[in-house]
Amino acid sequence: MTPLVRWAFGSFFFLYFAYVGLVSPYASLFFLDRGFTVIEIAVLMSMLQITRIVGPFSWGWLSDYLSNRIGIIRFCACLAALVFTTIYFLHSYIAFFIWMFVLHTILSSLMPLGESATVHALFKDNSFDKRYGRLRLWGSIGFIAMVLFAGELFQREGIELYPLVGTCVFIALAVVTFLLHEPKIERRKLVKGELFTVLLNPDVRWFLLSGFFMQFAHAAFYVFYSLYLSNLGYDKLQIGLFWALGVAAEVVFFYFQSKVLSRLDPEVVLQASFGIGVIRFALMAFFPFTSVLIFAQVMHAGTFAAHHSAATKLLQRWFTGPLQARGQALMATVSYGFGGTLGGLFAGWIWEATQPRDVFVVSAFACGLAGMAIQKLRPRRYPAR
Repeated sequence: MTPLVRWAFGSFFFLYFAYVGLVSPYASLFFLDRGFTVIEIAVLMSMLQITRIVGPFSWGWLSDYLSNRIGIIRFCACLAALVFTTIYFLHSYIAFFIWMFVLHTILSSLMPLGESATVHALFKDNSFDKRYGRLRLWGSIGFIAMVLFAGELFQREGIELYPLVGTCVFIALAVVTFLLHEPKIERRKLVKGELFTVLLNPDVRWFLLSGFFMQFAHAAFYVFYSLYLSNLGYDKLQIGLFWALGVAAEVVFFYFQSKVLSRLDPEVVLQASFGIGVIRFALMAFFPFTSVLIFAQVMHAGTFAAHHSAATKLLQRWFTGPLQARGQALMATVSYGFGGTLGGLFAGWIWEATQPRDVFVVSAFACGLAGMAIQKLRPRRYPAR
């Protein structure tokens, strides 16, 4: 992978997660400003996850069939930019519902295909452990830059500028995709039943189940963290700083990822990530003090960055060749799609039925279930030395 291509992939991650840094902390506040209820907001925000149930796997299948990941990424980025601009003409709740569904169905293609293209290029260079974290951290930097910039902007000028900021991000993202490139994909024909055979592997099923519970746990965080902090009395800029702190911790892990994954099996890293998740969400629920909330955000390095890196590497054990994009998509569908959707909707019900802190109690419990699932993986057999 040449320096120019690495720069292009880094920029792609930066801009994609800049949008995530806009939608995750501030979309719920934007919808609240439009007069929607908490349950209505939870449904709207769940579109980020619902669209990952079918979207990623469908795009992944099309990518494997056409052997043209980059072409699909460019098409979807341009289409997403066009769809986002219709926000200026929306007024009713049903219009926003349809808009969120369509927009994020399109966007559901970008990260699985972008990850697959990056992994493919790095494995071709035999440089995954060394360079993946260094590229992926630009997504974290993009997220931080956006939450800080938008937090200050919205605090000073108002949340009404949300559509304008999103439009600028999507136009830049569409332009950057035309600089992406990956090595030629080998057109090995998928053997009939090959995917089904992989899914029969119990290790694969336990791995996917652990991902389901991990994203179920994080759904409450992604949907309700900003509202939770707002209820505690923090303003928009302070909320953005909390988000930025968590992602700054990601950057540190991604930078030193090679030192971790070269020394520890990904299963061990995943187990540690789930344990950290239990502690993190319990602290957020029962000790909502500034110092504790800051510490909990630092733990995002373990619950997101470590989990994501280890899961991405472990996935390559089972999904290779023409199964690669579908493997990434399947993980997104099961974890972010089903896990995130059910977790977000359940968190909305918990928020309304009991008290806000209980959504994070459920998150801690879900992390524990993820840890139990990953323990079911059979130990690898290493050759005797």
